[in-house]
Order: sequence, then C-alpha cells, then structure tokens
Amino acid sequence: MKTCIELKKFYEVAGGTLNAYTIDCPTGDERRWKRPAVIVLPGGGYEHVSKREGANVACQFLARGFQTFVLEYLTVHDGVHYPEQLHELAAAVDYIKNNCAEYHVNRDEIFVLGFSAGGHLAANLAVEHFNILQITGERLDCKPTAVGLAYPVISSKLRHTRSFECLLSGYSEEEQRKILPRLNLDEAVSEHTPPAFIWTTAQDSVVPASNSMYFALALAQKNISYELHVYPETNHGSSICDFEVNGECAAYKKNARWVEDCAQFFRLFTVEKY
Repeated sequence: MKTCIELKKFYEVAGGTLNAYTIDCPTGDERRWKRPAVIVLPGGGYEHVSKREGANVACQFLARGFQTFVLEYLTVHDGVHYPEQLHELAAAVDYIKNNCAEYHVNRDEIFVLGFSAGGHLAANLAVEHFNILQITGERLDCKPTAVGLAYPVISSKLRHTRSFECLLSGYSEEEQRKILPRLNLDEAVSEHTPPAFIWTTAQDSVVPASNSMYFALALAQKNISYELHVYPETNHGSSICDFEVNGECAAYKKNARWVEDCAQFFRLFTVEKY
C-alpha cells in the first residue's frame, strides 16, 4: 500500500513528500503487530532527488520486515537551502512517531537510510537531532534509532563540493563560511550520535570512500556502534546493486550483500523477532 504525506500540512516546512510503502497486518492481530520503520533518502547532490534510490530500496526493506517510507525532499531547484532538508527529515521522523499506530510501527524503532547527498542528510540528523529546536525553531521528536549511510557525502574537505554549493545556495560568502564547518559531519559526531551502518566502494570517483571512513573513525572514537563495508569495485550510485538499475556486472552481486547486512544491523536495535 502506498500513501503520500505532504509534510507542510503538519509542519513549518516549505515542502517535502513522505511516500509510505507499507503492508497491513498479515496475522489478523492488529493490536499487537508492529514493525520497525525505515525512511529512505535518495541522493542527487541536493540538486534533485534520484529515482534509482527510492521505491526500489524501500521495497527491499519492506520485504525484510520494515514499514518503509521515501522522503522526496526539496532541493536547490525548489529555491531552498540548509536547513530546509534537515527540517523536512526531522518532521518526517516526528510524523511517523506520532502516527505509529496507523502505520503499525514501533515508535522506538525509526531508522534512516540515505544515499550520497541523502547520506549526508541522514548523517546530519544523526549528529544534530538534539539541536533541532535551535536549528529549525520547531520542537520535533526526531532522533533515529540508527542510520544507514550508502556512499555518503560527509565533509566538504573530502570532495563533492557541489553538494555543499547547492545546500548553501542563497547564503552570502560570509554566511557560508560560518555554516560550512557544522556540515562537515565527521567533526560533529558526539555521544548523542546513534549507531550507523556505512558502505561505499574503493573505486568511487564521485564521493571518495574517505568520507565513509572518516565518519566511521569518528564513531569509533566515541565508542558508538557502527558497521563499515568498503567494497573494492564499482563506482558511485549503485543503489541496491541490481542489474535493472546498473546493467550487468559481476561485482554488483557481491556489493548487493549490503542490503541484507544493513537490515541485520538495524535488527540489532529492534525487539521484534521476525
């Protein structure tokens, strides 16, 4: 079942559409049946929202026992900039928690999975969830249980500067210099940061693997649980690593293991046994 939630109807955001891909209770015991939830954040460099990292990803996790949601957040082409995307994601987490009964979700088990720039957005919430009122002016219950980061953009110091140019579009150069350091997310990891599953490839020529490695190192230094995979082959943007999205290549079969590994990592933080 797919439903669409326009977040600006409920929150002080400019936009953002939360697409829910969920199933009804298969056992008939709706009072007791709950699932964890995964919010998927496609990439696109904060210029667009990629189709290759949306519904197809959600369906993989839906089949693995999660209620799933895809957030189509606004981008630079919608005339918005930081922190709009962070505000929309925080609102999406809050919305699912507040409507958990309708979607048969355990409100304490909300996971966020982001790709590329979407990975930056997921990590941004991970390190800033406790500051959301200060950043957005809106009080939101938005701490994720854990995050998944797929070939994520993490730091402006580690290339893919275009993501940061789009994110900070509309700010003066002086304002950008003040804001940019807080968007280098490996430097913002704290004891408040939730666990993370991270994967990338050594051949990624768009967002270097060092982004993932620096974030994992920051988590390790804070004794925060994490799992890191750096696959040796394939380039950026391989999504669920199937042939439909990427074309036939033997390396994708190996890399496709990340989906099950991520689901199992998230399951470390759930109470449901199925």
